[in-house]
Amino acid sequence: MAKTRKLSTYRAKRDFTKTAEPSGARKVARSARLRFVIQKHAARRLHYDFRLELDGVFKSWAVTRGPSLNPSDKRLAVEVEDHPLDYGDFEGTIPKGQYGGGTVMLWDRGYWIPEGDPHVGLRSGNLKFSLEGERLHGSFVLVRMANDRERGKRINWLLIKHRDEFAVEANGAAILDEKDTSVASGRTLKAIAEGKGRKPKPFMLQGGKVEADAVWDSRTGLAAEKRKADARGAKKKTNTLTAANLPDFIAPQLCETLARPPSGAGWLHEIKFDGYRIQMRILDG
Repeated sequence: MAKTRKLSTYRAKRDFTKTAEPSGARKVARSARLRFVIQKHAARRLHYDFRLELDGVFKSWAVTRGPSLNPSDKRLAVEVEDHPLDYGDFEGTIPKGQYGGGTVMLWDRGYWIPEGDPHVGLRSGNLKFSLEGERLHGSFVLVRMANDRERGKRINWLLIKHRDEFAVEANGAAILDEKDTSVASGRTLKAIAEGKGRKPKPFMLQGGKVEADAVWDSRTGLAAEKRKADARGAKKKTNTLTAANLPDFIAPQLCETLARPPSGAGWLHEIKFDGYRIQMRILDG
């Protein structure tokens, strides 16, 4: 019920018989971490929609010139209505005449880590956080400005990069030009507008399954393919045993403790259950 109230403004602005934007009715895969997306939006004016998952919705801002990696740049971020979580997979064209009409690209996505209580940060107008995206990394802050009386109820914030290893001192917006394709489909804005290229790979929705980067499934992937190949090869072999000199000890691969698992599509994650592990060998049967 609370989620429905949060999305009432979002739904009131859109006619879902005309736009392909999600209504928020679809179930989104649960995640142990908070997700974020940045959508490049070629509407009446080009801007970047910045969305942070919180309390079952995306808190959203329209960043007029896009994020910058230079801490000296203060990017205007206009607060907009909460969006449903399945909007995090939306890439396509909003028809002319509809709210926000134009082309939408999934420019970046990943996880965000609040620095302190995010609810307190939003209320106080000083929301600090770190991003672990495919393109943006490191610490940022959203600072709320005083209401602009001439512009009515519009709530303006400033998006600012903190100084850290991911900050740059020169052209902080260069990444926007260097990375001009979708992280979900590899398409340009032009290709998306023309309906060309492959569909975006989902991030929020995984066909009703938990996120692919949250759980390891041994039935898929390289290990599964190798296991199937080994099984096919085993059928061709005889049961002849070959004598071999076994080493006294084989050093095992060891774990490394980190604050959080690495992000990126090249990693597989599984829960570690503590227990005993042994090496054994059989001699003379």
